[in-house]
Amino acid sequence: MALSKTDYEMLAEFRYALRQFGAFSEAEAKKLGLTARQHQALLAIRGFPGRESLTIGELAARLRIQPNSAVGLVNRLAAEELVARETDAGDRRQVFVTLTPKGLALLEQLSSAHRGELRRVGPRLRELLQSLEG
Repeated sequence: MALSKTDYEMLAEFRYALRQFGAFSEAEAKKLGLTARQHQALLAIRGFPGRESLTIGELAARLRIQPNSAVGLVNRLAAEELVARETDAGDRRQVFVTLTPKGLALLEQLSSAHRGELRRVGPRLRELLQSLEG
């Protein structure tokens, strides 16, 4: 099925809105001394389904990065005392990453700002999504 000019306009507008939200997110993280990827990592840890921690491999998968890059990211977050590593008692090769109270406090600040921004831009994003479904 061929796309119309309106379809392309809606797709372009949706991508533009996503980039704007991404820029907002990056700026908010920077205000707190974090990179966008560090913020994404904190959120991935806290938001992992069913657990309060995840493995390096799970973090890498959630962020779509290589495991060695996830190790470096966790090392930097640990140096800032934002995350802690815990070795699995049953399998000492398995290391879980959890947020520290400091990491959780930063994530709460960022998440509050993001929720506010999503409330602001959400109606437009919903409108664009609905137009793309049709």
